[in-house]
Amino acid sequence: MTLKIGWFSTGNGPGSLGLLNFILEEIRLQKIDVEVDFVFSNRDPGEGSGSDNFHEFVKNNNIPLITHSSRLFRSKFVGNPAERRIAYDRNVMNLIRDHQPAVCILAGYMLIVGPEMCHRYNMLNLHPALPGGPTGTWPQVIWSLIESSASTTGAMMHIAAEILDRGPVISYFSIPIHGPKFDEEWEEIKGKTISELQANPGEELQLFKRIRQEGYLREPHLVAETLKALSTGTIVIKSDSVPDYPTKPIQGLCLSEAIEKRLTELK
Repeated sequence: MTLKIGWFSTGNGPGSLGLLNFILEEIRLQKIDVEVDFVFSNRDPGEGSGSDNFHEFVKNNNIPLITHSSRLFRSKFVGNPAERRIAYDRNVMNLIRDHQPAVCILAGYMLIVGPEMCHRYNMLNLHPALPGGPTGTWPQVIWSLIESSASTTGAMMHIAAEILDRGPVISYFSIPIHGPKFDEEWEEIKGKTISELQANPGEELQLFKRIRQEGYLREPHLVAETLKALSTGTIVIKSDSVPDYPTKPIQGLCLSEAIEKRLTELK
């Protein structure tokens, strides 16, 4: 049965558009049995060139686009941040009430989803770190990896929960960030503190860029393979447990081998 999904994205940058385009191409080539039922963006038209381009792309692909400006909502709301998040999410749930997605994908969605929406929908977040790894944005994750001289990194899909980036893991991949491909970059930063590196050269640091490049290359394939596993029943979401088969609980499905195979086939 075709897996019907909702897609949540702020749509600020080219990465957000590129990831959605990748999934639509997978659908077109019949690599995954998925239908994008709607796209939700927390930016209204005219709020930014990036989100405007994203909105136009969605409409050009004949996907229902639903928008609700979190920026405008925040400027008018009277109350604390927790109350505002709940109120905003209730507005969103009302806007998408006519849709019944099996899962919702959070991909470049720059808001924290509140508990009510987490409980109503199976919301899967793409996070650029391994299970149990650093939390935060992808730049924060990379700086944490460099500061700890981590040997591996990766990315995961997890169920959005009240604890940021710590919901039950659905799937993940891991890659080494030491070895021949990285040794020269690690050598360049010897004797320098993380504060010094962040100040100069910052995100232009070759090691920073290399780690991001390797993760960014694989993240679209992680989303595609996860959707494939959900559509075929390889992964079944039941409450807070994630089995690879309906009766066999696992702590997330490792998709490293499938993703590396995909990359090899593209060469």
